Amino acid sequence: MIAAEVQPVQVACRVLGVSEAGFYEHRNRAPSERGVRHAMLTDLISQIHIESRGIYGARRVHAELTLGRGVVVGHGQVELLMRRAGIQGISGRRKWKRIRADDIATDLVKRDFGRQGPNQLWVTDITEHPTREGKIYCCAILDAYSRRVVGWSIDSSPTAALVTNALGMAIDSRLGNDNGSGSGSGSGTIIHSDHGVQFGSWAFTKRARDSGLLASMGSIGDCYDNSMIESFWSRMQVELLDRQKWNTRIELANAMFEYLEIWHNRKRRHSQLGWLSPIEFERNRIITVA
Repeated sequence: MIAAEVQPVQVACRVLGVSEAGFYEHRNRAPSERGVRHAMLTDLISQIHIESRGIYGARRVHAELTLGRGVVVGHGQVELLMRRAGIQGISGRRKWKRIRADDIATDLVKRDFGRQGPNQLWVTDITEHPTREGKIYCCAILDAYSRRVVGWSIDSSPTAALVTNALGMAIDSRLGNDNGSGSGSGSGTIIHSDHGVQFGSWAFTKRARDSGLLASMGSIGDCYDNSMIESFWSRMQVELLDRQKWNTRIELANAMFEYLEIWHNRKRRHSQLGWLSPIEFERNRIITVA
């Protein structure tokens, strides 16, 4: 290092207590096999980090290397190389503070979001985000089994139509289009939400009831009663919404669509799904059952 800073080699070697011959031998020596492998892994890690939009940390980079690209490498080595290269993922937002529960409605979930198959439990909520034109609102419905977004709707106002459209998309895509005929194709599927007025509206409740869904609501003011969808919004906030200033509603709406349908459902690796994407997880289940 001293010699690289245009100090005389002789002086540098004397300061460090090494021989000049040893210095030149080290400088001219071919890279070791370990050094070459580290350089190759660092290049791959940098590529994966860029492809993840700067989101992935060491765990997801390791999952992509091993599961996605078939590279045999330890998690500790990935952490070391990322630290040396100054590469890091986006850390999550601060966790919600616990709010006292106020159980005033029927809760069919009781904070147990684990399910053994698709279409047993859907969770839903609304988020909002500003643009220079004004706020935009998004309602999403997740299947608790695979974390897949099965229905969504985006609008400039948080109306009953916003949540009803998202529910209709979920029903049509997962249960078949019953056109509100009351055929009960979703019999046994729980749709879990908070006490927002949109979810208690006539349009939403009728659409759910006519499709055979079982309505469920957590307690008022307690995010833990719908923690799965709250966690999803927190990730979306960090990975998309807070990363730039949005000029128009249509710009943000397009970005939300791409995040929900392309990135989250098809590409994002989830730790709770064995590092698979929601669609990969569901596809693997179908293959296994078959």
